[in-house]
Amino acid sequence: MLARIEDSVLVVVDVQPSVLDLVWQKDRVVDRCKFMIECAKLLDIPVIITEQNPSKLGLTEPSLSSLIEDRRATIQKMSFSAWGEREFVKAVEHHKRAQAVIVGIETHICINQTAHDLMDEEIDTIVCADAVSARTEEMHELGLKRMSDEGTAIAHTESVVYEWLQSADHPMFREVLKLVKG
Repeated sequence: MLARIEDSVLVVVDVQPSVLDLVWQKDRVVDRCKFMIECAKLLDIPVIITEQNPSKLGLTEPSLSSLIEDRRATIQKMSFSAWGEREFVKAVEHHKRAQAVIVGIETHICINQTAHDLMDEEIDTIVCADAVSARTEEMHELGLKRMSDEGTAIAHTESVVYEWLQSADHPMFREVLKLVKG
């Protein structure tokens, strides 16, 4: 499956500093999540952010949350799968999108469970491997393999963005290209 602008919602899972500080290649994850949020905004793709137990783990990384004007796009959760939260389900249904592009942490837990639940709901699911991570590289790789084995598409963030654009003729191509080169 290819990512499509008209079908996609970007889901940013649990990128909270207290957890982020423990993950492998955390700077890469933040940079790639930021890239995806910026591209989604340019292309009018809805963004949903989740926060795992924010009263204990804190709010979304400020460099990411500052990119989102509508705080209603942020869903607080206790369930490891975002789909386990009624507000998340309502947000996905509100956007009426058939495809979820997922970034965030942790690959083998919340990303994995969210991807599986979305696929069970017949929502095409793409996980951006360079924008997710876990506490160790092994946990990250095992999480990606498990999702891939079950049918989740694993892609690079740039692949997804270029699939969204489809052509260098896209009106936002030059703006997105600035982000790619940045």
